[in-house]
Amino acid sequence: QIQLVESGGGLAQAGGSLTLSCAASTHSFISYTIAWFRQTPGKEREYVAGLTWSGAPTEYADSVKGRFTISRNNIEDRVWLQMNSLKPDDTAVYYCAAAWRKESTDAREYPYWGQGTQVTVSS
Repeated sequence: QIQLVESGGGLAQAGGSLTLSCAASTHSFISYTIAWFRQTPGKEREYVAGLTWSGAPTEYADSVKGRFTISRNNIEDRVWLQMNSLKPDDTAVYYCAAAWRKESTDAREYPYWGQGTQVTVSS
């Protein structure tokens, strides 16, 4: 079992930056793949970036490559999403999600989710 709590969302101007944080409560954080997804009204959750439990290469959605960076600290049980060069299209609720020893960009493979944090980018 793992519990996830996101923080760091808010309002930013286009071209600006925000850093999201995901704090995990579990005894086996290192065995979870942690990913960020985002969702806008009426749309399915979209994969943004993830760090696998196995150390496989990081995968980013094409829409955020070169602008977003995901990182994790397995001692602090925390994952961050550094978002630079923000665009209005990045406006969404961002969710941190976890899957035990799985590697996937499909939201259906992630049974554990945080409550989400709103990111709004103004033009």
